Amino acid sequence: MMLTRLKAKSERKVAKQICKVVLDHFEKEYSRELGDAWHTVRDILTSPSCWQYAVLLNRFNYPFELEKDLHLKGYHSLFQGSLPYYPKSMKCYLSRTPHRMPSERHQIGNLKKYYLLNAASLLPVLALELRDGEKVLDLCAGPGGKSIALLQCAYPGYLHCNEYDSLRLRWLRQTLESFIPQPLVNVIEVSELDGREMGDAQPETFDKVLVDAPCSNDRSWLFSSDSQNAACRISQRRNLPLLQIELLRSAIKALRPGGLLVYSTCTLSKAENQDVISEVLNSYSNIMPVDIKEMARTCSQDFTFAPTGQECGLLVIPDKGKAWGPMYVAKLKKSWTT
Repeated sequence: MMLTRLKAKSERKVAKQICKVVLDHFEKEYSRELGDAWHTVRDILTSPSCWQYAVLLNRFNYPFELEKDLHLKGYHSLFQGSLPYYPKSMKCYLSRTPHRMPSERHQIGNLKKYYLLNAASLLPVLALELRDGEKVLDLCAGPGGKSIALLQCAYPGYLHCNEYDSLRLRWLRQTLESFIPQPLVNVIEVSELDGREMGDAQPETFDKVLVDAPCSNDRSWLFSSDSQNAACRISQRRNLPLLQIELLRSAIKALRPGGLLVYSTCTLSKAENQDVISEVLNSYSNIMPVDIKEMARTCSQDFTFAPTGQECGLLVIPDKGKAWGPMYVAKLKKSWTT
């Protein structure tokens, strides 16, 4: 009953317009990089009615009734506990159909019960293997979805959420306030530092670092309302890998020896994904790739992966009935030797 009411409310949507400038640009690049797979990816990315939304339940205000409703509607639990380090405290539900529940309103003093997200965005969070008591840095944290997901996995000793963009920073603060109870807020620090300066500000401080980097964001770019703005974005796109590498250099500096770093983007672009990671691995003798092929094997029921040519990197591509991604995830470890 609850889901039926919510569904009716969510179906009042505004039709999106595809930006031809961006689509033509992607067509050239991704047909070359993805081959035949691009045709399916393009069909899904340009058809918002096919998009799927996962429901991440908030363990700090657990919605037992909603969980029952989701089961009745045929939703299933992500990963079904198949990953060796999948935390029992994280509950995320998926539907095979492109049904979207509305987001809850932000109300001061009331914690939200669930967060809607692209299910693939949980992969970088899970790849971090967060444990209770660890110090963790979310370097590009706005608007806050991955920070929320990290806190569903474990109770960190210290969580530093950094966001340089002022609008995204505002979203981040509101998201944390909406989902996280007061006692836990005390272990969270929010900052507005240029991520490239974090390594110098807090050298070798963190056990785990997540770099969910600014990127081409294929889904939203395809629906840019202003074609002039879109053309400007495309021309500036070639500068993104340099920024991403600089963010990773800063993250590596902030990571303690023995610590794990996860890099992620929501683009299909090889230049922003595999090439960035290759550049970092070639530049550092103390940064090692961590094999995450097992994650792809255990998640193949829910996600479609494109080959990356890297043992430490995965690329989720949207597919029929699995319209998740794009999401690139790479996992690195800082060794004790320099």
